[in-house]
Amino acid sequence: MVDHLTKEKRSWNMSRIRSKNTKPELALRSMLHNMGYRFRLNGKVSKRLHPKGILPGKPDIVLAKYRTVIFVHGCFWHHHNGCKGATVPKTRTEWWLAKFARNVERDKKNLNELQRLNWNVITIWECELKNPDNIRARITAELPRLETLHYIQPPVEIPIAAEEHDSYKSTNQL
Repeated sequence: MVDHLTKEKRSWNMSRIRSKNTKPELALRSMLHNMGYRFRLNGKVSKRLHPKGILPGKPDIVLAKYRTVIFVHGCFWHHHNGCKGATVPKTRTEWWLAKFARNVERDKKNLNELQRLNWNVITIWECELKNPDNIRARITAELPRLETLHYIQPPVEIPIAAEEHDSYKSTNQL
């Protein structure tokens, strides 16, 4: 099948496809914010969490408090296996298949690198956002509980000497 658009018009169309602030990302960010989570965008973290200040693969959402990142993948671009949105264009099929294979390989590499750095990784597919209740339940289930994270110290009780404790009582009773 031949492309019905000119090369210039096709290039213009493709240049309008955003990589940040997509509708699925905005929907998930709104959902997370309404659930009470606070986050950073596009892989940005403090230098104490990563020396470069940006995580591998530039995750769409970073929940540093939970040491968790969320990728919002488009079914077409990241070739969601078994999804009807993961179509292959009829023109330049070989090129598109190679492109999708590179995207999937890069996603696997980024996932492995983040896991090696002890980050929890959640991938949300564009088609999954059609059911927000399932996404809310999944996020709640997958985010680790704060007390189980290894880098957060439990509160330490400081013992008060008996003499100090007694004198505190006597001054307050006056």
